[in-house]
Amino acid sequence: MTPLTRRRLSAFRANRRGWVSLMIFLTIVILSLFAEFIANDRPLLVVYDGGVYSPVLRDYPETTFGGDFQTYADYRDPFMIQQISQHGWAIWPPIHFDYKAIGYDVTRPHPAPPSAENWLGTDDQGRDVLARLIYGLRLSILFGLALTAVSSVIGVMVGGIQGYFGGRIDLLGQRFLEIWGGLPQMMILIIVASVIQPGFWTLLGVLTLFSWTGLVGVVRAEFLRARNFDYVRAARALGMSDPRIMVRHVLPNAMVATLTFLPFILDASVVALTALDFLGLGMPPGSASLGNLLAQGKENLQAPWIGLTGFIVTAVLLSLLVFVGEAVRDAFDPRKTQS
Repeated sequence: MTPLTRRRLSAFRANRRGWVSLMIFLTIVILSLFAEFIANDRPLLVVYDGGVYSPVLRDYPETTFGGDFQTYADYRDPFMIQQISQHGWAIWPPIHFDYKAIGYDVTRPHPAPPSAENWLGTDDQGRDVLARLIYGLRLSILFGLALTAVSSVIGVMVGGIQGYFGGRIDLLGQRFLEIWGGLPQMMILIIVASVIQPGFWTLLGVLTLFSWTGLVGVVRAEFLRARNFDYVRAARALGMSDPRIMVRHVLPNAMVATLTFLPFILDASVVALTALDFLGLGMPPGSASLGNLLAQGKENLQAPWIGLTGFIVTAVLLSLLVFVGEAVRDAFDPRKTQS
């Protein structure tokens, strides 16, 4: 690790707000990745007649636990609960619902307020709000990370080519970006949603078509500045190929500016999916997402726990990313990392 990198890491850790925000964000990411082990309508482990089963990882027929049918076991069914309790035992996750499980044994109409069984209440279809929140966080974060990674790679490549070669390539590229940036993104999404069923990969592809332009200007400026440096000219004079010069000598300088923008691009990616789900143009109906949770809150104003949960979690998640981005920006600021 170079001294400059150590100074940047020290500067980042010295920013207490950014460092704490990163730790909280990583905790949320790790917990959401194991959503099935936190919120599920299947036991984590079942010991029945001496056999050990893991329903959270594998489907078992009802006959495995003394039932009469070959269909998959419903572990919340009173008969199945009685069978397991009489012939063994089960370990359940903290939340006995997944994002699509509906609570039928209720004494109050849905949406029901928070209770001992549903910690954040239920939505208008009887689904547990907390379970949908956990699964929705995972979907939003993974989608944001994927969109950020793909769009960043494309943006860095296009910006690097424009900035390094300049001239006619740069001129044509800038004109293309002006035309491409003027296309109605929302109208295209509406057309796509009317033709095919939107899904994770469909939305990722459509949003990538427009999100990659965000980094082009920054990377292009760095390549324009660095292409005339002495070490670049020397490498070119020694016969080094242009792609090798771009990757080994110019790209590291451009990555400094790129890394400072990544948390904000991730923030925008999460917002994009949330907005599309809120408008009904995002994930298929029934999917767990922050936008769907906010839409449920809008449609059920008499159940404020739904809207407040979606708003608070979305605001906290986006705020964490902004704080991390500010800390990264300050860490890469040469005026703040000088020894």
